Amino acid sequence: MTLNQAWSRCVRAKPDAMALLDAATGQTWSRVKLDALAADWHSRHGAGLAGRSVVFAEPNGAGWLQIFLGLLKAGAVAVPFDPGEPEPVRRAAAAAIGADFVWSGNRLEATGAGRRHRDGRRLIKLTSGTTGTPRPLAFTDAQLLADSRQICATMAIKPGDVNLGVIPFGHSYGFSNLVTPLLDQGTAVICGVPALPQAIASAAERGKATVFPAVPALLRSLVETDIPPEKLRGLRIVISAGAPLRPETARAFYDRFRNKIHNFYGSSETGGVTYDRTGMATLRGASVGRPIQGVRLVFQKKRRFVVESAAVFTLGNRHRRSGRGRHRPADFGECNHRGELVLLGRSGRFTKLAGRRVNLAEIEQALRHLPGVHDAFAAVHPARADALAAAVAGTDLTAAAIRAALRERLAAWKIPRQWRILPEFPLTARGKTDTRRLRALLGL
Repeated sequence: MTLNQAWSRCVRAKPDAMALLDAATGQTWSRVKLDALAADWHSRHGAGLAGRSVVFAEPNGAGWLQIFLGLLKAGAVAVPFDPGEPEPVRRAAAAAIGADFVWSGNRLEATGAGRRHRDGRRLIKLTSGTTGTPRPLAFTDAQLLADSRQICATMAIKPGDVNLGVIPFGHSYGFSNLVTPLLDQGTAVICGVPALPQAIASAAERGKATVFPAVPALLRSLVETDIPPEKLRGLRIVISAGAPLRPETARAFYDRFRNKIHNFYGSSETGGVTYDRTGMATLRGASVGRPIQGVRLVFQKKRRFVVESAAVFTLGNRHRRSGRGRHRPADFGECNHRGELVLLGRSGRFTKLAGRRVNLAEIEQALRHLPGVHDAFAAVHPARADALAAAVAGTDLTAAAIRAALRERLAAWKIPRQWRILPEFPLTARGKTDTRRLRALLGL
């Protein structure tokens, strides 16, 4: 089955069921109305797009889904970008990955790439990894549907649920938890929600949201703002992914709203990997849960592990087995006695200080365990090769107090010499920590 076939089945089953609600205006789109918008886009722009890759960047809403569904009807390959990226950046990235067309304003612009894909790819996710350079990952209909079905089965997300769509549709997390559940099983989405705590709470109440895929920064802002608990009372499932969630935030959220947060871990290459089904591991800060349905973890030497499932990309991936993709994330991890994945930092974060090897993830973990520290980022000092620099997000913090607390956790030579203390870390449009801006703030 293709994504387009799954969506057509949903439309036929309940054509008048709500598919989308704009929280800002109150406007709704039924499945059949949204499908008509996509059919109109396809009739005007879809000719000759079969197998062609098309870059587009739209905010969450009917416009995004109209274009994406129109591309599905045309048999094209969708390449969603963050709408917050400047247009020159998007065009440069499109050229770098060899995209055929860029959707600009209200028309398609050819790039001259002229390549028709015949390998069944349907979506290209872009991930920068540790390089900062966009890297395309091609996924088939089967892999995208497998990811969504594994997630929905594990999280018990049903067709009658309503997703609160704050995270971007085009991000791997947003696509798997918001877009494909809508297309495959008709789970409605609330869009047009600014990433502001009062707006999120109002949209949840107005749209009768039951599922909230979020990132830690959003959840922390809800805890720290004076929001009446009843506004979030309808939420049945609250999910945290994209960055580490501090257990203090999970406990404060539960105390305030009487709702447990469920840690969710995945990657662009693999889709969903693990999920804390009960929310208890998230409260303890112990793990990111057990593998989701259909996912197998194979632990290797040096605390590395391989993810195997039908959702892992296989196009351009030499590690595959019997139609199931296999990928080794950049994270270190181990399995605890409950069968849960405990993350222990990322590979490639090692550096040398005066000949001594240091794991930057170790420095960041030590900082995150300090009272008042929400997040941390460590790097080599901009002017001294034998020292470190660090940025810390938190309240009522001083460099002197942080250094004193670190002396009980780290060797003296591992304690950063340069500090940048911020109330919050800058975020990308996807809700992740913007490490490029942090490096710039540290003078790197």
